[in-house]
Amino acid sequence: MRLVLSLCFWFFVAGAIAQEAYVVVDSIAINGNKRTNIQVILRELPFQIGDTILRKNLKDRLAWGKQQVLNTGMFREGIISYTPSASKPDHICIALDLAESWYIYPTPYFELADRNFNVWWVDQNRSLDRIIYGMDFVHRNFSGNRDRFQVKFTNGYTRNYALGYKLPFINRKKTLGIDAAVSFAQNREINYATTQNRQQFFKNEDQFAYHRFRSRLSMVYRPKLREQHEARLSYEDNKIMDQIAKDLNPDFFLEGRSRQRYFSLAYTYTYDSRDCRPYPLEGQYFSASFEKDGLGIVSNDRSALTFSSRYAQFLPLGNRWNFSFIGRAKFSFIRSQQPYNDNRAIGYSDNDLVGYEYYVIDGLDMGIINTSFRVKIADNRLCFGKIIPVERMRELPFKVYLAVNNDFGYVNHPFDFGANSFTNRMLWGKGIGLDAVFFFDKVFKIEYSFNHLWESGIFFHFNMNI
Repeated sequence: MRLVLSLCFWFFVAGAIAQEAYVVVDSIAINGNKRTNIQVILRELPFQIGDTILRKNLKDRLAWGKQQVLNTGMFREGIISYTPSASKPDHICIALDLAESWYIYPTPYFELADRNFNVWWVDQNRSLDRIIYGMDFVHRNFSGNRDRFQVKFTNGYTRNYALGYKLPFINRKKTLGIDAAVSFAQNREINYATTQNRQQFFKNEDQFAYHRFRSRLSMVYRPKLREQHEARLSYEDNKIMDQIAKDLNPDFFLEGRSRQRYFSLAYTYTYDSRDCRPYPLEGQYFSASFEKDGLGIVSNDRSALTFSSRYAQFLPLGNRWNFSFIGRAKFSFIRSQQPYNDNRAIGYSDNDLVGYEYYVIDGLDMGIINTSFRVKIADNRLCFGKIIPVERMRELPFKVYLAVNNDFGYVNHPFDFGANSFTNRMLWGKGIGLDAVFFFDKVFKIEYSFNHLWESGIFFHFNMNI
């Protein structure tokens, strides 16, 4: 009796599925990929020729495909559509019309040495000595396989020589890739300590105060469109002047050392369903990594085991409104004092709080929450015509958003001993700003923000995504 009931149930389920409308992908036509290998584009699509898609899911599946292709950075615009097959019922032909981005950037390199524009403009009095200049050759699609090749030479505040290559796919299934880089940098000036939540600098006009050699090799495994695993092995060799190690800050590398050498091994898992990675309006992002610095090879200059994570949720609230939530965390499993140079928390990389642009907070552990309500107030494009000789640059699409920001942060620093008042306490930043997005991935922000001391200011942020 149970067998009969079970068979009836499964026949009913099969019948229900069979009655639900579906389509079969008969063909996929891709236009506009003048350089990009067609297999690179097909790898990003959540459907292939012969796949069956429920009609109720077709619109979302096509939008997902367009999102994946644009997020590669290879294309500035894209349109995806479908037409019924002329010879087969319930079959469709999908077309993807693309406009390739500008891949080659053999441009003069210009960068401010400071963490953000406001620090350079106010704290450093717009000093031209803090400018990094040189040449940066970047090819974002070197062989047409979405591989990135970079050679950089800089002078000025930082003398740097760097070489890097990233190939997303090295196997037939296009699930395994490599990322390798090596660099050597020198500075006459160095951030040797943090006092009253601000960086302190030492400069030597006669010789370089800080030398850094870094190399890394990563293996990247991407079994699904939205998931990625990365294993990275790296090596660092850092040197500072004896005056810094002995007198100014013996904790820079700890124990008054002037040299630091160590290998590092890290694993990172990433899940990413954001619609537009440079400025997301919908989707989720999650990453978690474990990094062991100091493997007992070469030297014992560094020993740390760190967990770091990031979670982001982007929610559309109608056609124009949007809410974003980003949480970041860092935890150090080895609780002994770490070198000053490796004890970074808020104010470095993208670990920011609005209203705290002038400050840095160091510590073993960190928690950050960034929230923002945003409303789109402009969506248009500028047409320059034949004034611009490069056809791909003749139109400038842009969007502008009004954003209300509210951030919280906390840094645990058991070895601060009162030198910095922003550690071991809750931090709160809030403000309002305008966010402008050009093309698909160039972001400019201007914000008016406050911190917990009710200090206020106008702050600028740029992200060119080159």
